[in-house]
Amino acid sequence: MSDAAAALAGLADAESSDTRDLRQQQQQLMASGHERPEGDACPICFDLIELSMAEHARMNTCCMKRVCNGCRLAARQRGMNDRCPFCRTPFPADDASTLAMIQKRVSKGDSEAIAYLGDKYYNGSLGLAKDVPRAIELWTEAAELGSLDAHYSLGDSYYYGDGIEEDEPRGIHHWQQAAMRGDAVSRHKLGAVEHYNGDYELAVQHFMISAKVGYDLSLNAIKEMFKEGHATKEQYAEALLGYRDAVEETKSPQREEAKRLGV
Repeated sequence: MSDAAAALAGLADAESSDTRDLRQQQQQLMASGHERPEGDACPICFDLIELSMAEHARMNTCCMKRVCNGCRLAARQRGMNDRCPFCRTPFPADDASTLAMIQKRVSKGDSEAIAYLGDKYYNGSLGLAKDVPRAIELWTEAAELGSLDAHYSLGDSYYYGDGIEEDEPRGIHHWQQAAMRGDAVSRHKLGAVEHYNGDYELAVQHFMISAKVGYDLSLNAIKEMFKEGHATKEQYAEALLGYRDAVEETKSPQREEAKRLGV
């Protein structure tokens, strides 16, 4: 075999290997993350928190535990109005005290505290000046420690070029890392990317996964794709049933009472 032929054969082998790697990565992406992560459960009642969690739970900066509104209501009914329902630490009195609590946990390498502090720098809250580069630095550290929230935030920042040079592949990579571990919002983002790119079949697959864990925007996306002719009636019905089952699993009498009372 000539040198040229050998080089071409080597190139073909390399391309074939790259194709196999990409296929395996895609298979892993689609086979993983069909269940929500343990961190999405309330640490008191152990039930998954309904999405979006910011609406149905509260993050406590003393312990970085997200407690559902049902358990928050139960704590209030027991007279615990001034302290964390989980660790019993008194609530901070002001922004400075809140920031001190977060920084204490950051110093211990708490990935969620690091990601949370990144959020505060990004928004310029708790008396901090808005500092997007610092936020990205903190999210990167938190993501390396396993924070799904940090991966999601980095995905947004890189994909849209928000405060950093736009890098869509890098943004997608971060969403993939979170999606494979069950982050519904990151999975939805991947579906939106594929929909934008015209790969409707793959978009439906992504949206189906996140709809079935209770993410309403993904269910709505499949509904719209059905109207547009890009998803089947059966796919929409499957997504709707899965969504309803997932939401039902997050309900409890205490949580329903909290909703009624506006907790």
